[in-house]
Amino acid sequence: MARPWPLHTRILVGMGLGLAAGLAAHLAAPALDGALAVPAAFVGRLVDLVGELFLRALRFVAVPIVLFSLVAGTASLDDVRQLGRIGGRTVAIYLFTTSLAISIGLGLADLVRPGTRVPDALRDRLAASGAAHAGDKLAAASAPDAWRTLAELLPTNPFAALAEGRMLQVVVLSVLLGIALTLIPRERARPVLEAVRGLEAAVLALVHLVMRTAPVAVFCLVARVVADLGLDVLGALLAYTLTVLAGLAAMVLVVYPAALRLFARVSPRRFFRAILPAQLLAFSSSSSSATLPVTMECVEERLGVRRDVTSFVIPLGATVNMDGTALYQGVATLFIAQLYGIHLGLGAQLGIVLTATLASIGTAGVPGVGIVMLVIVLQAAGLPPEAMKGGIAIIFGIDRLLDMCRTVANVTGDCMVAAVVGRAEGALAEPGAPRP
Repeated sequence: MARPWPLHTRILVGMGLGLAAGLAAHLAAPALDGALAVPAAFVGRLVDLVGELFLRALRFVAVPIVLFSLVAGTASLDDVRQLGRIGGRTVAIYLFTTSLAISIGLGLADLVRPGTRVPDALRDRLAASGAAHAGDKLAAASAPDAWRTLAELLPTNPFAALAEGRMLQVVVLSVLLGIALTLIPRERARPVLEAVRGLEAAVLALVHLVMRTAPVAVFCLVARVVADLGLDVLGALLAYTLTVLAGLAAMVLVVYPAALRLFARVSPRRFFRAILPAQLLAFSSSSSSATLPVTMECVEERLGVRRDVTSFVIPLGATVNMDGTALYQGVATLFIAQLYGIHLGLGAQLGIVLTATLASIGTAGVPGVGIVMLVIVLQAAGLPPEAMKGGIAIIFGIDRLLDMCRTVANVTGDCMVAAVVGRAEGALAEPGAPRP
């Protein structure tokens, strides 16, 4: 009897079929009117429904799995100071890689100068076609406040934080509950810990059930994105798109493997084989938050990082670590400035690095949030309102494709940091060895 295909292979097949189906639907769109309009609309809504239900199911389990696993992991630590050490290392690496990613993006944009490759007439046409979307994004943006972000780490209503999925606050709540369980008599804490571990196992079982539908869901998610993508927009913004993709590839294929070899002693082959399901799901969903349960499972079960490290590093990274998004913001800011003939010197570019790093902290890992963050960076860079609105309108058409790619970089960065921190804490298993 033939062995069933592994999950990542089935997801790849679903992705490939989705690309083909989406491209066919995009090319056939002009002919789908008259008698075919109603069936085509029904199929489109059905595809949307399947993809939306899958993402909702993953978000449904994301908060419980973080809460239960982090409470259990924190309570199992023999020394609470170890938690502070893990947290300090994690945040420091996240901030460093985010700053590095922005710098790589700015360097590539300065080198390629993609904004100078779009004719003025085409620029004005694209800006006019996306003006409505750009106005919405400009209205939704607000400048980052580091002090407010720090204050809001502690929720005033923990139940509201859980209900609204504020992941940073959920992490803080979980850590505090775990620490509190170590401070009360062990006989009173034991029943609570057993209940938490049982709930954690139940949520993981739900994750396994949801992932059985992943190939079909990935097909639907990818087909819809490709069907909606305008190939004319992709052609017009090819230099910009390739610049972003080159920067993301540099992070995923050069920076992360180098860090893994130097600090975690993990081969890139072992690393990428372990996290491939999370990468594929990140690409399909454009959401590091929706991918969170799968990312945690890949890092713990397939890569071999101990549970207490995984349950702290990965949820924190899904909110704080936005390497791919930060790189994209650097490229996009210079692209828009070049489109409108605005020179941004070294001082302005250093300001972009700082602002994009701050803007990435506490940002929800959901589709489309990168555009809102970009508006904040553009404002900090001093671009005039007409350039911001026109630039956002121009890149909006290609944003979903780039969002899919930069989410892969975000999730890959989370996994890399988990491996590095795991090695530093003696919490990373060697190949073939039992998990520590």
